[in-house]
Formats: sequence, C-alpha cells, structure tokens
Amino acid sequence: MKVTLEKIRPDKKEVLRNLYSLYLHDLSAYTDGLQISKDGSFEFDSFSLIWEKEGITPYFIKVDEKLAGFVLILEAPFTKKVDKVINDFFVLNAFRGKGVSKAAVSEIFAHNKGRYYISQLVKNETAVHFWKNIYKQMEIDFVEQPEVQDGEEVVYQTFTVIKMPGIALERERR
Repeated sequence: MKVTLEKIRPDKKEVLRNLYSLYLHDLSAYTDGLQISKDGSFEFDSFSLIWEKEGITPYFIKVDEKLAGFVLILEAPFTKKVDKVINDFFVLNAFRGKGVSKAAVSEIFAHNKGRYYISQLVKNETAVHFWKNIYKQMEIDFVEQPEVQDGEEVVYQTFTVIKMPGIALERERR
C-alpha cells in the first residue's frame, strides 16, 4: 500500500468540495455549529478562499492512486506564531485503521518542516487520541493548551519538525 499526497489543482475543486461535505458531516457529531444545508450537504463557508488566497494548500491523500482523503495546510499570512497549521485532515472510512493516516502525516512532515499548530475539538476524542499517538510514535515533543475557538472547546498542540521525526512509518504494506 503506497500512500502519497497530491496537491489539488483548481480543476479538481468539486472533488474536494464533496470530500469536505463528508468531513464536515463527521465533525457534526461533535459540535452543534455544523448544520446540513438545504441541498442536503455540509458546506465549508470559506471554500472559495482555498484557491483565491496565498498560504492555503490542499492535498489529496491517495492510496495506490485511489482517493483516500484530504489535508488542508495553512501558512503565512494565515499563521502568526507558527509556520504551518494542519487545518483540516480527513481520511475516508474505508481507509481508516490501516495506517493510511499515519503514513499521510509522515509524508506531510517529510516535506513540510517548521513549527506546527494542530487543534482538535475536545469532544472528538478519536482525533485527540490519534494526534497524541502520532506524536508518541514519531517521538515529537509538543506543548498542549486548551482554548475556546468560535464557542467550541478545543485542545491544540504546537511542535517543531526539523527532520523526519522519530521512527519512519511504513509507507508500503504487502
């Protein structure tokens, strides 16, 4: 199993829009702040900014060339005290629990050095646990803080990636 990141071109934005609806649907289990729209989808209200503003980079997560999810990374001017923010990270259910998420994070860190900020909704215990496992497996020292963002309790971590942290995650499975 080969996990890769592919920068999303503007001509693939509808694919990303569809994935975002699935991602926001998943997040709606942990917040009252996300509601389904009249057309039956969950919408990211700032979606158009992805291709209009500098400092926003979307990637598809692919497994053996198959679409498996996406990640949205923010940089300056959206970041102030850090270099990178993993703003959104989503893997389709069919690929969860198979090492895809860990391999995708490994790819992100291998190609994007710097100081990071990652936050999770406190109620999303699965995401909080996932990121803490990543830090432990990759031997990343992080600082964690609670915060309220848009009326939601979140926990966020900051840390620095200067080289591929800790153990190399397996990128191919047989």
